[in-house]
Amino acid sequence: MKRALGYFGMALAGGLLALGIHDQFTPSPLVQPTSTSTTSPPAKFVSLPGAGGVGVMVPDFTDAAERSVNAVVHVTTQGTMQQSPVMDFFWGYRQAPPQEVRGAGSGVIISDDGYIVTNNHVVENADKIVVHLNDKRQYDATVVGRDPSTDIALIKIDAKDLPILSFGNSDEVKVGQWVLAVGNPMNLTSTVTAGIVSAKARNINILQYDPSKDIFPIESFIQTDAAVNPGNSGGALVDVTGQLVGINSAIASTTGAYTGYSFAIPVNIVRKVTGDLMQFGSVRRAYLGVTITDVDQAMAKEFSLPQIKGVYIKDVLDDGAARSAGLKSGDVIVKVGTINVDNVPELQEQVGKFSPGDKVAVTLVRGGKEEVHDMVLKGRDGADATASAKKDSSIPALGAELASATPDELKALRIENGVKVLRINGGKLRSSGIREGFIITRIDQKPMNAPEDITKALDGKTGGVLIEGIYPNGLRAYYGLGV
Repeated sequence: MKRALGYFGMALAGGLLALGIHDQFTPSPLVQPTSTSTTSPPAKFVSLPGAGGVGVMVPDFTDAAERSVNAVVHVTTQGTMQQSPVMDFFWGYRQAPPQEVRGAGSGVIISDDGYIVTNNHVVENADKIVVHLNDKRQYDATVVGRDPSTDIALIKIDAKDLPILSFGNSDEVKVGQWVLAVGNPMNLTSTVTAGIVSAKARNINILQYDPSKDIFPIESFIQTDAAVNPGNSGGALVDVTGQLVGINSAIASTTGAYTGYSFAIPVNIVRKVTGDLMQFGSVRRAYLGVTITDVDQAMAKEFSLPQIKGVYIKDVLDDGAARSAGLKSGDVIVKVGTINVDNVPELQEQVGKFSPGDKVAVTLVRGGKEEVHDMVLKGRDGADATASAKKDSSIPALGAELASATPDELKALRIENGVKVLRINGGKLRSSGIREGFIITRIDQKPMNAPEDITKALDGKTGGVLIEGIYPNGLRAYYGLGV
C-alpha cells in the first residue's frame, strides 16, 4: 500500500492508473482454442413498486452474479525487485539483495481445464502465482503468455471440471446497458457491483508504448460506472445474462480508489489475444500499415463527409496491407467489415481482432464517395501469415518469448549474432536475473543465432550453463542458468 500511495501521489492531476498497481508487487514486510461454452439464460426482470403504486420492471442480477462469482478467481503473486545490471559497472559497487514484493488481482476462468485470463500488469513481474478459487481451493499457476499491448495475460492451473464464463460479443454492447463487475477488490473476495456502460472505445493512454519490446498499445476500453477498485484487475465485466463482455483493467481517480469511472478491455480483443497465447505463446497481430488520426470538422468539410466521423489516413507505408489494397493518403476509413469505426480506438479494436493473412473488407470515403476495398492484413514488419508465425518462438521451459536479433540491432551493438528476449513470462530466465530486451549471443561459448539454437543448446543439459549477451544500451552481461 505504501507504493500505492506513492503512485497516486505522483498522479496529482488525476492520472489514470491500471487497477492493482497499488498492490502489484508492493514491498512485503517479510522476506483461441475453444473454451468450454455454456448457453446463457435470457435476461430476467423483477417488478419493484414505483410511483403511484405502479410496478417498475428492473433487471434481476442474481443469476448473472451466481454464474460469475464461481468463475472469477483471486490471483496473488510474489516476485523480486532487482537493481539494474548497469550498476555492476561502477567500481566497488555492491548490489543490494533482491527485495521480495507481492501483489494481488483477479482472473476469469475461460476453460474448464484451467486456463485463466487476467491483466498483464497483475503477473508481469511474478516469480510465483497462486490462484484462489471461490470454493477456497488454491493452485499454483504458470504463465502461458503475456501481451503488454492489450494488458492481457493467460495463466494456467492444473485442475479439471472448473466453472467458466462464456464469451459474449463486445461489439453488441450498448451504451446505457446494465453490466456487473466481479472481482476481488482490496482482498474482499467474490465482490459483485452493478452499473451501466458509460461509453465505448475509450483511449486513456495508460499502456506503455515501447517499440523496442514490440509493445504497440491497443486501447479501446468499455467505460462503466460499476464500482471497481484496486484488486479488481483481471476480473470480469458481464452482462445481465452472465456472459463475459470485458476484463476490468483500469480506473480514473485522483485518490487511487473508485470515483465513478472504470475501464474494461472488450471481450472480442480478449478472445483473440487469449486464443493466440494458448496456441502460440504470443500474439499474431495484424496491422493496416498506415498512420492515422481522428476526423475533425475541417477534414469533414474538406472531404465532403456527411458526419464528423471516421479515421483519416495521413500516410500509407510502402510494404503494408493498406498500400497493397489500394488505400491512399487522404482516404477516410469509416467501416471494417460491417462495423462502423468513428475514431482511432474503434479502428484499432476492430483490426486487433484479426491475424496476419486474414482478409477483411474496409469501407472508406474518397472524393466524397464510399468505396469498399478487400485487404489481406499483414504483420507489423509487412510479413505474411507464414513469415509472421515463424518470427518468434516461445520456450515454455524458460518462460520466455524469443526472436532472432534484427540486422539493425546487430549493427548498432556491433555483434555478429544474437537472440533477443522479447518477453519473460516467468520461470528460469527471470530467476537468473535476465531482463526483457537482453540479446543472448552465446551459451557455453556457442553462438546463438535463432531461438532454435537455444533449444538445442539446453537440450539434455544438466547442472548449469553460462549465458552471455548484451542489453540494448550496450551493457554486456553474463548469467548462470540452472537447467
